[in-house]
Parts: sequence; structure tokens; C-alpha cells
Amino acid sequence: MTGKIVLAGGTGFIGTYLSKKYQQQGYEIIHISRQPGHISWRDHKGIVHALEQADMLINLAGKSVDCRYTDKNKKAIMDSRTETTQLLGAAVLACKQPPALWINSSTATIYRHAEDRPMTEAGGEIGTGFSVEVAQAWEQTFFAFKLPATRQAALRISIVLGEDGGVMTPYKNLVRFGLGGIQGPGTQRFSWIHIEDIYGIISFLQAREDLSGVFNCASPNPVTNRELMSELRRAMNRKFGLPSPKWLLELGAVMIQTETELILKSRWVIPERLEQEGYEFKFPRLDQTLRSILHLAEDWR
Repeated sequence: MTGKIVLAGGTGFIGTYLSKKYQQQGYEIIHISRQPGHISWRDHKGIVHALEQADMLINLAGKSVDCRYTDKNKKAIMDSRTETTQLLGAAVLACKQPPALWINSSTATIYRHAEDRPMTEAGGEIGTGFSVEVAQAWEQTFFAFKLPATRQAALRISIVLGEDGGVMTPYKNLVRFGLGGIQGPGTQRFSWIHIEDIYGIISFLQAREDLSGVFNCASPNPVTNRELMSELRRAMNRKFGLPSPKWLLELGAVMIQTETELILKSRWVIPERLEQEGYEFKFPRLDQTLRSILHLAEDWR
């Protein structure tokens, strides 16, 4: 298979994985990034040239939300998503032969804190607060473009689990050092997805030319925080883990310059549209996912 895929902001955890997978299929991968050696965000002509006759544009650009929500960081988080999406939309419009599909990141945190029922694309309730405002602005910027030759899909991505980066490193460290108990009340839902299924979903949407719009990218089997930490301890053969009450999490968040929302918000999100359309998750369960990531000998298939 030959073709061209443009990855915008694709030098991080997810982008590196996708780049490797698509290169293995024979695709040419072109990156748009602030990092040297790639097409610059300031190079409009270069972006347009890259997008001409591309099979797909995947936009993953955005400053990490793993920081304190100061005014400066809030502006950077918002602008890094809306401005890059705006630049890409203008470039797609300038193409003579634009990409057939534009996949844009969004986030599952767009939904409200939910411990009473799962959030679906059709029936989910949008939440409030800064993170939700960012997600809404991101999607509004994306769908404001009317692109007759380019299909558009926004992926409301939950917590991504994989080997080389992401949240697994700090979680493994907590368990390793005896701090792998519940965090906060432990009842908050943890919606997650294996990074291999991110690749699978994008490939599924690429093949299904009849699909567009918003898609929840989350395993069909979310767990509570209590279940998450229990599965992690079991996978890492640790029988005990000290719990972390909310006040301790607040203190720790200040010390490591992050926000407790990343742990305490209950994200109960299920992939209703994808399942209805026939996508089959390679990693639907947390236990098999952790065994895969941690390379445990037990047969997880």
C-alpha cells in the first residue's frame, strides 16, 4: 500500500505510535510540528503542499493539560488547539486536491462528571469548566469548516493506555512504590482506550466513507478508580497500595504542577456510535490491556 498521511502535532505519544504503524503499511508520513526537521505551523504554503493529494490528515496538536491551570497555561492550552485547527482548515480549503479524510482530536472530558450513567454521543451531557470549554471550542473550530471534498471526524479520546509514555508511567510508579490504592473516593469512573484501538478506529473510519462527525474513543468497558488500581496491583503483583485521599491529591498536584481533575473527574464514556457501526475493539477489557502493555506471560487474548 502506498499513499500519504499528514500528521499534525504528531511527535508525541499517540503520533509516534501512529507514524510507526502507518509507515509499516507503506505510507509516507509528513509531520507538521513546532519541532525542527518538520513543516512549521508558520509555513502555510508548505502545509498546503503536504496536504495536496494526501489520503488523510490527522491532527493531534495541543499543549498537554498536565499542568496547573494558570491564566498563561489556560491560554496556551486553548490556543494550541483552536489556532492549529484553524490553520489546517485554511490549508485544506487552499488545496486543489484536498485530503479525503480529516481526523481531528477532541477529548472525552467534554462530558460532565458522571457516576449515574454512561455518556454517549447522542445522549451524553456536556459538562462545565475550563476543560469542557476547551473541548467545545476545539470542536466548534473544526466543524465550522465546510469542506465538500474532505470528510471530517472528531475523536473524543479518553485516557490512552500504551507502553511508551502516556499515563502508564506514573501509574506504574505509584503501584511500585506502594501508593497504588484508591485515589479520592474511588467511585469515579475511568474511561480508557488501548493505543492500538486508536489506530484501529482511525483505520476503520478511513475505510468507512459513509461515516463522519463525532465519535467517542473509549473502551466499551470503563471501570471505577477502585477497579483500576486493583487491576494495576494485580498485574504488577502488588497486594497492597496506600490510598490517596482528596486532600493529599490536592497537595501533590500543587507540588508536581498539575490538576486533580485528571484523577478525580468521573469520566463514564462509552463508544456507542463505533459499536453500532461495527467496530470491534482489539482490547475491550482492562485486564487484557494491562497484560499486553506490561508484557505479562499470561495469555490475555
